[in-house]
Amino acid sequence: MGPVSPRATAWGAYKTIAAALRQRIAAGDYAPGSLLPSEAELTAEYQVSRNTLRRALTELEEERLITVLPGRGRIVAPAGGTARADAGSAEPSYRQIAADLRAKIEGGDLRPGDALPSEADLTEAYGVSRGTARQAFLELQAAGLIDAVQGKGRFVKATPPA
Repeated sequence: MGPVSPRATAWGAYKTIAAALRQRIAAGDYAPGSLLPSEAELTAEYQVSRNTLRRALTELEEERLITVLPGRGRIVAPAGGTARADAGSAEPSYRQIAADLRAKIEGGDLRPGDALPSEADLTEAYGVSRGTARQAFLELQAAGLIDAVQGKGRFVKATPPA
């Protein structure tokens, strides 16, 4: 489907978009368990506002055709069911990332003063947004395990909390 006409955008464009996405899911263009394109990609494709697109996606979510994975995006649900997060975990992605980094710190793989992976590295490794990677860092910082140095990166604290 191409751009939605300006007149249609005001009155029911989301229904047209929902129908087009529903058809693409049924045709197998988006396989069960696969991520849908991002909101930014879909708003550009359909040339509508983010609110209009979200309304269409909400309709598909209510029909249980897609599921939202916080910090990851939206995935296509398996036939007749609700999609699950990776490995069946309902835990937000940022918490999983923080837990993985915490385990490396506590296990000695990352020693005091060592640089942590960058946000870009985490987004690539975990398939998440930069905001999700940043949230994982904030959780570790709040726990007193890491320090952020403006323009340099994030580092394991020299003296972890007792």
